[in-house]
Amino acid sequence: MIRCLAVDDEMLALDLLEDNIRKVPFLELVKTCRSAMEAMEVLGSQPIDLLFLDIRMPDISGIQLLRSLSHKPLVIFTTAFSTYATDGFDLDVIDYLLKPYPFERFLKAVNKVHEYMDLRDRAASQTGAREIVASPNFLFVKADYKLYKIDLKDILYIEGLKDYVKIYTGENPIVTQTSLKLLEEKLPSHDFIRVHRSFIVAFSKIDFIQKHMLTIGKKEIPVSEHYRDQLFKFINLDKPME
Repeated sequence: MIRCLAVDDEMLALDLLEDNIRKVPFLELVKTCRSAMEAMEVLGSQPIDLLFLDIRMPDISGIQLLRSLSHKPLVIFTTAFSTYATDGFDLDVIDYLLKPYPFERFLKAVNKVHEYMDLRDRAASQTGAREIVASPNFLFVKADYKLYKIDLKDILYIEGLKDYVKIYTGENPIVTQTSLKLLEEKLPSHDFIRVHRSFIVAFSKIDFIQKHMLTIGKKEIPVSEHYRDQLFKFINLDKPME
């Protein structure tokens, strides 16, 4: 079970979170809090795996609360203000729910948490170094007690989740313990490009590009504002699509 704490100064928002949490079998709601100070007391007294955290709250904001914690649980921001998305990325939160959000979007966020915790537990049970060995044409990555050889030409895209990555080649993805940034440094920059804090794509595998999205096969991959200019320069366009 994933032990959850929900923090929001709006009672309706807390009621919605409580209802959503109780619908998901692998979530356990420990407590709801109306302020950051109340949440700090809970976090200091018992283990919490996942924190649902509003950003704009009286006295202490959600961002201030998170920055004050020496031992941070996994965090999903819940807010009505999209302008805080960058802060969420900087603080390495798992996801960002923009109010009002449907249950399907909530479920997607908590499934991401569930997947991350499974990966972390699997990695903790393994021993030995976990590293990536790169050559001009292939990678060796360690996963499930094996070293997998991956031809660079077979990679479609790579998805990052905190300190794990999933490498997609058209078959089952290979999951290994590393950061997307470290893997990006080992890939040839003329073949692969970062398009989002969570995605690197193989340039030759892109089928088409829209303003904030690109498609590889049936997979739609977001293109964030931070990486748009870089992407369009990569394809020799002076400026992004309007």
